[in-house]
Parts: sequence; structure tokens; C-alpha cells
Amino acid sequence: MARAPRLIIAVVTLLWLLVLCRSTESPPYEVLHVESDFEIRHYRNATWMSATVNDLSFQKATLFGFHRLFQFIEGANLNWSRVAMTSPVVTSLVPGAGPLHSSAYAVRFYLPAKFQDCPPTPLPELNLEPYAWESHYVAVRKFSGFATDDSVLKEAARLATSLSLSPWANSTIDSEYSYSIAQYDPPFRFIGRVNELWVDVDASVFVGPGKATA
Repeated sequence: MARAPRLIIAVVTLLWLLVLCRSTESPPYEVLHVESDFEIRHYRNATWMSATVNDLSFQKATLFGFHRLFQFIEGANLNWSRVAMTSPVVTSLVPGAGPLHSSAYAVRFYLPAKFQDCPPTPLPELNLEPYAWESHYVAVRKFSGFATDDSVLKEAARLATSLSLSPWANSTIDSEYSYSIAQYDPPFRFIGRVNELWVDVDASVFVGPGKATA
């Protein structure tokens, strides 16, 4: 029984390697503001596919959530459609209780343009659902290496400090998740890895209420 989790992790890692190697599309965004160690981006309304995972570990939640998403894009949907994988894989931390201050994670990927308006319906047993990510602004901090439970917490603290010392101090807003981790590279890449930590911010003070919700 002890081998089962390791086998699942190994299989999911291989699947991630295969699909991210052929990924082409990413959610479009506009850069609003740039600081030395973070930037503010605007992402417009978009549809993502989301897998909720109840686990205290960011790493395990990402692997298990991605495993379900992989089945979906390979045809485990009521349309029998194959969906091209996009990047990054985004894992959002849902606020809650526990050592990592979380009770769940939402693992998401951006649906390709051809499926934005009519995503295939996942098979019920996968427990996936489309997620309408409404127009929002995020503070983005890039970091290298592997995104681990420890590194994610450290990068979140660093971004919070940077924001507090910038014009964006007190601009973070409450949302249904605390922050998100975007991973762009497959597990086999050891050098030059790119990850990002996203935190929602209120941009209305800087761009005006109308533009901030466009």
C-alpha cells in the first residue's frame, strides 16, 4: 500500500512532462506596473477547468489535481474531445485551517481559445468544473527552482513585504483564495525553471473603477 502514492506521483509527473512539452497557449494579460521584484498584471475574463483537492500539501494537491485534469484533456469528457494543454498550471490556495492555513487547493488550467465559450463537460467521476475567472488584477512575483510547500510560503511572505513597501501597499483584496502558484515548466527541467506567485490586488485607485473591471 505504501507504494501506491509514490506510483501515482511518478505517473502524474510523467504525464505533466508530456503535456507541458507540447503546450502552446497561455492566458493573455497586460502589464500595468513594474517594480524591481514584482509586477501588476491585468487578466481579462476567461474560462479555466478546475479540480478541487482537499490536502494540506501544495505539492500533492497539484499532482493529484493535475492527474484528473489530464484525464479530462485526453478525452474523459462527455464530448470525447481532446483538449490541448496550456500553460501555466495554476494552483490556488483556498483559505482554511491547518498548518499551511489551507483546507483545499484548486488546480486549474486555462482552456484553449476554441473551448472558451463551450468547454467539454468532464465525466462526473473526475469531479471537475469550469471556472469563470473574472477580470482581475494580480501582483506577480517570479521565482525559480521547484515550487515546494516551503518555497511557496517563503515567496508569499516576500511578495507581501514588497507590496507593503510599494505604492500597492494595502491594495490586496479578499477573494475566494489566498494566492495562486503558476508553474510553467515540466518536472524534468532542472535549470531555468519559471514559477510565479499571484495575489489579487485592487487596481481601481490606479486605473479608475471602470477600467479595473473591464
